[in-house]
Amino acid sequence: MRAMILAAGRGTRLRPMTDDIPKPLLEIGDQSLIGARIRALARAGIREIVINLAYRGDQIRAALGDGAQYGVSIVYSEEYPDALDTGGGVRAALPLLGGGPFIVVAADIWTDFDFSLLTWPADRPELVFVPNPPHCPGGDYGVARGYVSEHASSRLTYAGIGRFTPGMFHGFEERTFGLAKVIDRSLVSSDLQARVHRGAWRDVGRPDDLARARKLWTGRNA
Repeated sequence: MRAMILAAGRGTRLRPMTDDIPKPLLEIGDQSLIGARIRALARAGIREIVINLAYRGDQIRAALGDGAQYGVSIVYSEEYPDALDTGGGVRAALPLLGGGPFIVVAADIWTDFDFSLLTWPADRPELVFVPNPPHCPGGDYGVARGYVSEHASSRLTYAGIGRFTPGMFHGFEERTFGLAKVIDRSLVSSDLQARVHRGAWRDVGRPDDLARARKLWTGRNA
């Protein structure tokens, strides 16, 4: 199975830190956000990784190279001059992701999620959810009995991790669109499996989130 790491965003909420360095290269402890995701995917046995590039993508390419330092093979999907958002970015990278299901993970999360949980069985889409963090108290989607449900009373937050199929990205007329649009359409046409992760997870999209993640890392490794 192949995986795609979404790394094209500007990280505007983390300015001025991201004025000179792309968000995926910000460090927690002894490794960058994107480096940690690559290592986690490699531990799960995933050896082929696609990374999309836009804002300061040359820095990401220079830092990661072909992936040999991580024991994986990395290829890049360039979105110049403008990023295509999360859904459009995946669709543009489909020729690099093969014909079967693949994992998609955001570069700007910090988590101990075990990606091997998404490698088998791998014939159907599956999204990973977490308990609602302070910045998303109402959650994103309903989850009930192992499936994403529009009618569930319990709503959880999408973790930025999932297993998708190529067909989920076909048929969109616009060039730029988000993953939420892909998920919403799939809810109407098919069943989406849901997995709840209750371990470490943080969306590192704001300065206070980055500071908390760094503090948590220091506490665990003191």
